[in-house]
Amino acid sequence: MTIIGMAKSDNTAAPRTLKTVTRSVDIINLLMELDRARLTEIADHVNMSKSTTYTYLKSLEKSGLISRTQNQYRLSANMLVYGGYVRNNNILYEIGKPEIDALATETGQYSHLVIEEHGRGINLYKAKGEEAVGDDYQIAKFQQRDYLHITASGKAILAYLPEERVREILNTHGLPSRTEETITDRDELFNELDDIRERGFAYNDEEEIEGFRAVGAPIRDRNGTILGSLSVSAPISIFKDERFYDEIPELVVNVANIIEVNINMSHRSSEITE
Repeated sequence: MTIIGMAKSDNTAAPRTLKTVTRSVDIINLLMELDRARLTEIADHVNMSKSTTYTYLKSLEKSGLISRTQNQYRLSANMLVYGGYVRNNNILYEIGKPEIDALATETGQYSHLVIEEHGRGINLYKAKGEEAVGDDYQIAKFQQRDYLHITASGKAILAYLPEERVREILNTHGLPSRTEETITDRDELFNELDDIRERGFAYNDEEEIEGFRAVGAPIRDRNGTILGSLSVSAPISIFKDERFYDEIPELVVNVANIIEVNINMSHRSSEITE
């Protein structure tokens, strides 16, 4: 087994990685994409022999991360334990959840609470309003990592990250197109991020899905560090221009501000009791 370490001649060199860990994660990601698969299919996808792949699968199965039924492998329900722990220990989820619920109720649409990790958007929580549409897409979206430049919540996060970090994300993930309206030019994106900082919120005008709009706002701590964002989305027929450009942005920014204040008050309260 390869031992993780640093190159002795260069203190700035990136740490080497364990191939066993990387390949195990590749298998986990593959099963999340395929839902379930047989040994041969998994081996073909990860480009390993069946015997080596079988060893990985048995190790993951023994660890409780995957399970096998009728010679098909899938992710184990134990994954819910890890995911639940991560989410429930996130202060943005703890404090933001009731506000996202209220936002979905008031607008009648889907509302999301989003964080950034490894350059992609993770949906920390979503709430459905009574008039919301697109249930299948929203369910799938909750299980995926979004490109930040295609969503209102993602652009709201990008706008308040350090520019060096934004460039790093773009170098890693690029600017793939989702619709004809998706921003795929770096200069155009940076101009858009300037506009977002100036007005305090982000638009998604058919950039993710044709005929769909969203408004997102950043959520920051008292030092201005971006914690995540929130958004609300709906078809154009519901988010018509006046509502999309005036009413919804004001509502979204107000909710983001409430979450920020509650988080800051929570931090202050902890400092007082220490």
